[in-house]
Amino acid sequence: MVPDPLNRRLSGVLKMIGRHPGALLSALAAGALTLVLVTWLGGEQGERSHAGDRPSLLELLDQVSKERGRQLEDAPLDTAPQAPRARSWTSPLARQCSGIDPAVKQRLETLMSQEASWRSDLAIDATNFGRRHERDAFGRRLDITPRVVVMHETVYSMTSAVNTFLTPHPRDEDQVSYHTLIGRDGRVLDLVDPSLRAYGAGYSAFLGEWAITNKRFKGSVNNFALHVSLETPSEGANNNPRHSGYSSSQYDALALVLSGWIRDFNLPPAAITTHRHVDIGGERSDPRSFDWAALQSRLASLGDLCVARALTP
Repeated sequence: MVPDPLNRRLSGVLKMIGRHPGALLSALAAGALTLVLVTWLGGEQGERSHAGDRPSLLELLDQVSKERGRQLEDAPLDTAPQAPRARSWTSPLARQCSGIDPAVKQRLETLMSQEASWRSDLAIDATNFGRRHERDAFGRRLDITPRVVVMHETVYSMTSAVNTFLTPHPRDEDQVSYHTLIGRDGRVLDLVDPSLRAYGAGYSAFLGEWAITNKRFKGSVNNFALHVSLETPSEGANNNPRHSGYSSSQYDALALVLSGWIRDFNLPPAAITTHRHVDIGGERSDPRSFDWAALQSRLASLGDLCVARALTP
């Protein structure tokens, strides 16, 4: 016999589906309704990322519908679709060779010398990352050199994100990862080697460039991108446009991670952008409440905003 509380929740599910048949059809089309129902109904059984922030069934159904946007509606294409028109990107980071805050410079230099105490590697499941493809799905040669950094946020806790990356996802449409994850306390986890491909952005492009590595999916920046994500504050576990922002420790750690990538790959600071900007579908808004001035002061103190480097796709 099904317990009364579960009966009540099932009744609520059926009523919600009745009010939102479009979301139901999207879930059915994606073959994901059973998974969505199990996820929603079982949400109270496992550890929550942030207390009281379990997404509603409608939100999960809507997420399934949005993820369908990554897939091509028809059969796999025989010829490559045209790349999207380039969207202009004006970086909030400005060239700066003077006006360096000595306290920030000293703090970051000290942190850099103690990197082993706050930065570590974590091996995630092999289904959630892969090699960078030297040819696209249509046989055309690709440049796999990392040349754009995409910043994200986790929305839920760092623990929740890590658990997701440790979970096997054999289906391409479920795979997700970042190269690096930064916690609220400034702790850094390197999850995917920069030479490899993390699955941080789905339907995406930067300066009109994408790479199609699977004919069943639209193009993305993943083949030439580096992905870093900031843990969201607890009250940000929602779809609101803003939250309280990221901690000073996170900005310190972010600056050190980015500084390393800038130097390792000869990246211009203007190549640092957001998931919101590269997302073609207009569904992503992360990282919300990002303070570019906080990053500016830190990268300037590390000397990374004084070197002139051209931004080229």
